Amino acid sequence: MKLIIGLGNPGPEYAKTRHNAGWMALDRIEARFKLEPSRKVQFHSAVTEGNIAGEKVLLLRPQTFMNRSGLAVGEAVSFYKLDPQMDLIILVDDLALEAGQIRIRASGSAGGHNGLTDIQRALGSPNYPRLRIGIDGRGRIPQVDYVLGRFTPEQLTRLEPALDQTANAIECWIKQGLTKAMTLYNG
Repeated sequence: MKLIIGLGNPGPEYAKTRHNAGWMALDRIEARFKLEPSRKVQFHSAVTEGNIAGEKVLLLRPQTFMNRSGLAVGEAVSFYKLDPQMDLIILVDDLALEAGQIRIRASGSAGGHNGLTDIQRALGSPNYPRLRIGIDGRGRIPQVDYVLGRFTPEQLTRLEPALDQTANAIECWIKQGLTKAMTLYNG
């Protein structure tokens, strides 16, 4: 089984904000693979179950707010006895990438992202894959205001293909592994 976790914040006031790029990617994955979004709540998350490329998948949207994402990830990994390096991937926004870019890494630092910091704390290691979705740098806008702000129309135009690429990369990761996905999608 594969665990695909999109980071974001719950509530309508956060819908379509830059910090919810991970949830937007899960929306695209559900649509692409015709997965029925669920109202099921488990592991402090909204959970969608399905299959991608013949593999059982769970898509999680932690409902704990970004800074407590590790609670959901840790519970799910522990419950299913998953290997974080092989069986899960985190979809997350990234200020260091331009909107429209994605980058997959097998491990690494949290890069100042509080959601990744909490996941690292919960797993006890930075060794878990993450797919970063670019949201552009914040310029002179305070970071909290920027990430909790909505995408500009121009950013959304650049983000759309990145969400499609994210769905493609997830399918590749499931079928052919992380190294192949990194080779093909870290353009």
